[in-house]
Amino acid sequence: MKENPGAKASPLATVVLVHGLWMNGLEMSLLRWRLRRCGFQVWQFSYRTVRSDIASNARRLQQFVNEIEADTLHFVGHSLGGLQILRLFADFPAQRPGRIVLLGTPFTGSATARALARSAIGRTLLGASLIGALLGDGPRWQGGRDLGVIAGSKSLGMGVLVNKLPQPNDGTVAVVEVHGILDAKECIHASSHTGLVFSAAVAQSVCAFLKTGRFEA
Repeated sequence: MKENPGAKASPLATVVLVHGLWMNGLEMSLLRWRLRRCGFQVWQFSYRTVRSDIASNARRLQQFVNEIEADTLHFVGHSLGGLQILRLFADFPAQRPGRIVLLGTPFTGSATARALARSAIGRTLLGASLIGALLGDGPRWQGGRDLGVIAGSKSLGMGVLVNKLPQPNDGTVAVVEVHGILDAKECIHASSHTGLVFSAAVAQSVCAFLKTGRFEA
C-alpha cells in the first residue's frame, strides 16, 4: 500500500510514516489516525522490505517526499523503517525542517536478525534488509535536527524464541539496540515491538515530540 501525497498537503504540519520489516503500512493505520487527530497531515510510504535494499528504498523515499508540498516535514519510522529514514538523511541530507521519531529501531543492529541470519531459511526471510541495515552496518546519524527514539520493554515477540535478548527488550529488539543515538531524546514504553504502532500512549509521545521536540515527563 502506498498512499499518494498529491499536491494539497498541509504546508506546516506534515508527517511521513515508514513501516517496518515484512509490513506494508496497513498496520500503521491506527497511528495515522491518531496523528491526524493531533493535527498532522499524514502520508504513508510503503516499500519492499525484503526484495529491495535500504539504499534503493531510500531513493524511492526521496522521490516520494519530493511530491509533498510542505514547509516542514516530519518523519516517523517503525523498526527497519527507522533505518530507512536514517539512510534517507545520510544519502539526501538537504531535507526540509522537521523532527524525526524512531519506534523500536535497532540503530546498533538487531541480535534477532543476526540469529536468524545464521540459517539459510533465516537469510531468505530477511533478504535485502540485511544489507547495510539490520546487521549493524547501517547509516549513522550525524545530528542536525530533533530526533526522538522510543523503545519497548514488553518482552513479547519472535526475538525471544530465536535468541536470548538483553533485558529490557520488546520481544524483538533490546532497548540497548534502540538507545544511544547521537543527541537523541529517549523514551521507553511498556510495549511489545509490534505493539509500538498500536499503543495510544506511544502515539501521544510521538505527537508531543513532533510538536515540541520533547517527550512528556
